[in-house]
Amino acid sequence: MQHTIMIVEDEEAIALMLRYNLEKEGYKVVVEGRGNHVIAEIEKHCPSVILLDWMLPELSGVEICRLVRSKPDIKSIPIIMLTAKGEEEDKIKGLNAGADDYVTKPFSIPELMARVKTQLRHSPEPIAEKELLFEDIRMDLIEKKVFRGETFIHLGPTEFRLLKMLMENPGKVFSREYLLKNVWGDNIYVESRTVDVHIRRLRRSLNNYGPDYIRTVRATGYSIDITE
Repeated sequence: MQHTIMIVEDEEAIALMLRYNLEKEGYKVVVEGRGNHVIAEIEKHCPSVILLDWMLPELSGVEICRLVRSKPDIKSIPIIMLTAKGEEEDKIKGLNAGADDYVTKPFSIPELMARVKTQLRHSPEPIAEKELLFEDIRMDLIEKKVFRGETFIHLGPTEFRLLKMLMENPGKVFSREYLLKNVWGDNIYVESRTVDVHIRRLRRSLNNYGPDYIRTVRATGYSIDITE
């Protein structure tokens, strides 16, 4: 199963760089930049490893680390602290709070990826999800069925895979090229406009029974989201 890595980092450039490199390694990535929201997000996503910045608004990384270690359901998740603090005393403070490893900024991406893999050896295997939910849309991943409320929605296999990718990452905008690569595969040649055709089919199937949650971002791609 695919491991989920949570990045807790309020500097957008660093978070984007980490997300890019982790996704390139095949991990599912969740990003959170607000300290007060972190515990709820950890409990929601149950990541395999947490990359936790020391300096955060609202709650510090050390405080978050202590909170994680105090909660039975999430206390065993490995935590790697990311910080500009390099003094030995600060490292000891982070480790004493419950961190499993400590990386000082600026850090080498290959080294950080190696440290993530090391922590994954101590992390339990991810549990396979049985269903995905977005508002009134429910996807049964075992039976490969989609429902809108109580109504069964018949989807073709390509539309099912498209919807699955969107529902796994609500709010994230996927380019046509990314969808082609990850839904159709590298070895199959289809034009990027093929994505538009299948998105239209997906919308037509879903929207007979409720509002349209599939958002078109002009010149960029698609996401599943609630628009104001």
